[in-house]
Amino acid sequence: MNLSTRFAVKLPLFSTRVPLRGVPKLGFLPFLRQKRRFQSGFLKKMATNVEKYEVGVESKLGLVHPATEFYADEAIEALKVGKVIAVPTDTLYGFACDACSSEAVNRIYEIKGRKHTSPLAICVGDVPNIKRFAITDHLPDGLLDSLLPGPVTVILGRGESSILEKSLNPGLDSIGVRVPDSDFIRIISRGAEGALALTSANLSGQPSSVSIKDFESLWEHCTYVYDGGVLPAGRAGSTVVDLTKPGKYRILRPGSAKEETVTILEKYSLLEEAASG
Repeated sequence: MNLSTRFAVKLPLFSTRVPLRGVPKLGFLPFLRQKRRFQSGFLKKMATNVEKYEVGVESKLGLVHPATEFYADEAIEALKVGKVIAVPTDTLYGFACDACSSEAVNRIYEIKGRKHTSPLAICVGDVPNIKRFAITDHLPDGLLDSLLPGPVTVILGRGESSILEKSLNPGLDSIGVRVPDSDFIRIISRGAEGALALTSANLSGQPSSVSIKDFESLWEHCTYVYDGGVLPAGRAGSTVVDLTKPGKYRILRPGSAKEETVTILEKYSLLEEAASG
């Protein structure tokens, strides 16, 4: 049983039921050819939910859409041409863009008012994709599948084989990687055929966002804002764990899943690294 099972209602990947957190659990493969499913009452309900936010802003700018598979195509296309979008994850709302587009990455820093010395994490659609971007050979078999998908950011070495652009987090030899337990962002990550740069949707230093209203002042800087309702995980964000050293782990941020994360790490015989200094 992986970590995400302990935090939220966990539905099969190809289920079309609606989870409690407001983001539908949807399959990836059928989405290009089954959009008509979302002409149903569920889509109408989601549209109604969005309308209760700033209807005038939505109609004027065309920014806000429900975070459903119906809108996955437009999100993917926006990412492929270097745009920034806002999306729900299993913890917080985040700004996302193509991790290999230096222009889009710079745009995220501008939106957040964040220093370029603060690194961005990446998001991929599935655990096996992590090895394309980071070093995983030193990890026990099954560890990443036990932690992910879920509310955890794993810090791994980039290595020479990483296909990430050197312009992303320049000077750092490690990268934070997420596979959120949220189907919408996983669908668009797969469709974008690469890694997404991902960071919380808020001004730097301000509280994190659990609804789109929390960052309403920043909507205009995004090509699209995808509404998944109010996220139930709270504002703690993901648990960040450094796994760069063989046989060791270090919790860098407790986040929303520290206890369960440590339980899994110790199950795989990893030892906590003593804090330096």
